[in-house]
Amino acid sequence: MPIHKLKMSKSKILHDLITTKSIIKVGGAFDAMSAKLVELSGFDAVWAGSFAISATHGLPDASILTMTEFLNVTSNMNDSCQIPIIADCDTGFGGPSNVEHMVKKYEKAGIAAISIEDKVFPKQNSLLETGTHELLSEKDFVAKIISAKNAKQDPNFMIIARIEALIANLGIDEAIKRATAYEMAGADAIIIHSKKNTPDEIFEFTEKWNGTIPIVAIPTTYGSVTIDELISHKIKFVIFANHSLRASHLAMSKILDEIIQSTSLSGVNTKISSMEDIFRVQKMYDIKTQEIEIEEKLKKLGYID
Repeated sequence: MPIHKLKMSKSKILHDLITTKSIIKVGGAFDAMSAKLVELSGFDAVWAGSFAISATHGLPDASILTMTEFLNVTSNMNDSCQIPIIADCDTGFGGPSNVEHMVKKYEKAGIAAISIEDKVFPKQNSLLETGTHELLSEKDFVAKIISAKNAKQDPNFMIIARIEALIANLGIDEAIKRATAYEMAGADAIIIHSKKNTPDEIFEFTEKWNGTIPIVAIPTTYGSVTIDELISHKIKFVIFANHSLRASHLAMSKILDEIIQSTSLSGVNTKISSMEDIFRVQKMYDIKTQEIEIEEKLKKLGYID
């Protein structure tokens, strides 16, 4: 009987990237096609962001969609890609018991990692100018990390703790205190998040914190920072969280405005992808190849003359 090699889990792939790459580049996505484009563009992993997924449902990023709704979208992304998916799970969809249930579901779906943030439920988007950002107590968030750690079966499945102390203007000392507590509780990585337009407070955090687990940055607001600067400040993951969503929004808005104002499509100047471009992403031509292969096998078995 032939021996089939077991396929490496995406959690193991992501875990191995930590030791083999100087920095792991993660592209944001909101559905299966955008996730596939992240993969085709050469990113190491996909960020299934709650902001982007909420937006594609026409809803605020305010803990409105359910865990099941987020998981369905994230599972579709995972099915479309060979690279790992990191799922943004907001505050964990509830207390420690909810987090335990969530981890089991996401791990079973083949997701490589989940991120939970230390805000109270319902949370508001971290970059909302008028937002209020109340943090959960350190003790209560540590309880969530412990539940998550106890629930996972694959040791490579990553529990990423996202610290919002800088977003809430609580300062570097609070961020460092929480990072230390979260590492001790069993977090596999730390996201340190900032809404400043420079990376200065992120770099201050990385210089002062003595933790050993990977640090993750999301440079949405401090876009001038370079990859080399991130690496030199001990940052292991960089997440470009929402650029695919924002690019899609702009492109779709522009083309639809032109179409509605034009008398024919020949008057529309905005560039769009060709049908062939979409066919390639869909692997439309693979269907014919598969049909030919099946037909050949049926002939060998005597079903076709």
